[in-house]
Amino acid sequence: MKPKTFGLVGRNISYSFSAGYFKKKFEKLGLDSYTYRNFDIDDIDELPYLIKNTKNLVGLNVTIPYKEEVLPLIAKLSKNAKAIGAVNTIVITKKGRLKGYNTDYFGFKKSLKPLLKKRHKKALILGTGGAAKAVAFALRKLKIEYDFVSRSGNEEYYGYDDLDKHVFEDYLIVINTTPTGTFPNVEECPPLDYTLFTKKHIAYDLVYNPEETRFLREAKARGAKTSNGYKMLVYQAERAWKIWNP
Repeated sequence: MKPKTFGLVGRNISYSFSAGYFKKKFEKLGLDSYTYRNFDIDDIDELPYLIKNTKNLVGLNVTIPYKEEVLPLIAKLSKNAKAIGAVNTIVITKKGRLKGYNTDYFGFKKSLKPLLKKRHKKALILGTGGAAKAVAFALRKLKIEYDFVSRSGNEEYYGYDDLDKHVFEDYLIVINTTPTGTFPNVEECPPLDYTLFTKKHIAYDLVYNPEETRFLREAKARGAKTSNGYKMLVYQAERAWKIWNP
């Protein structure tokens, strides 16, 4: 079997789930000549050099902060990646061209669906980056209305200060797409009034390390149904695997 290398491109990604996940997968499938590496880069401009100088590189995952920044380097975008405006999975062709896909939305949609009740019709998305765009795309597919929340609100987005009792009564899903609360900064959390969560709410955090972030812990203490991003990661990784191995 020909050697193949896969990897994750991001910044400060030593905590990443992907390398360990795919290493176990390769062992289970007996793919001894397959490897998965972390490519921790300071600037997206380093990516072409990395691709050119990494032997047998055929596929990449992309994480924070490059899901949008990578777009100019992609020769061909899938329909969904184009609609979302962010890429988290790349196929490298034999000629070295990059094809971009988005499997984040699939992973999020599949992991959120079992938590939904009829009352869950509107969602707040904390953050406005590439992951937030994939979440928004998934919510559209689920026919759930949503609004974004950013540090400073404007005509398009809520600010954190805008999130009062009336907003929380209207939006019963709150999704953190920011890296706030990721290890080692485990006591950080988005600046919400957590007393506004109720047992009617879903609090979903894309962060998976730690397993229960402070955001989830605070929401859970008020009765909210909670989920971290682990299942989303597994579902998106499996979809990426299918893209790399059609």
